[in-house]
Amino acid sequence: MKNKTLALQVKSLRKKNGFSQEELAETSGLSLRTIQRIENGETESRGDTLKRLATTLNVTPDELVDWTVKEDNGYLQALNLSAFAFLFFPLLGILIPFIMWVAKKDKIKSLNKSAKSLVNFQITWCLVLFTPFILFFTNVHFGVFRQFMLFHLTLYVFNFVMILVNSYRIHKEKEVKFFPKINFLRP
Repeated sequence: MKNKTLALQVKSLRKKNGFSQEELAETSGLSLRTIQRIENGETESRGDTLKRLATTLNVTPDELVDWTVKEDNGYLQALNLSAFAFLFFPLLGILIPFIMWVAKKDKIKSLNKSAKSLVNFQITWCLVLFTPFILFFTNVHFGVFRQFMLFHLTLYVFNFVMILVNSYRIHKEKEVKFFPKINFLRP
């Protein structure tokens, strides 16, 4: 059997919709032999065949085929650790995790939630980081320069610690918790 999951899914949906194999073949425009092969797991359906079956069975092609969302804590940790790019340039702490998230979106369990939380935190962190810069350079008071630098050092350390803590949480298979964050990307 090449595709047992698809076979079971098609058979289940066919019965749920009250179709015989002949009726499904006729309604979808596929041959009876094709329907039989799919239900017996003898073939891997793609493209037009999946679209026809999905349309006839009132589901999307993605629902019809089990694309299986993998559990990959290694990728989740790599995504989380990629935020360390903020050390080189603050916006890289947003950009690199965002690119990694989009590349594997909906393919890894918990990736969407973790990535959105991380990116939201990094965006919030950048806003907090850059706001005093703007205020400082528009109203230069050298007496507050030391406090300004201490504030920024504290922000960098805080971001560093949040990434480490959440990497550990991923390693222990716990949910990531970044705070504070503004939800620019809705969970």
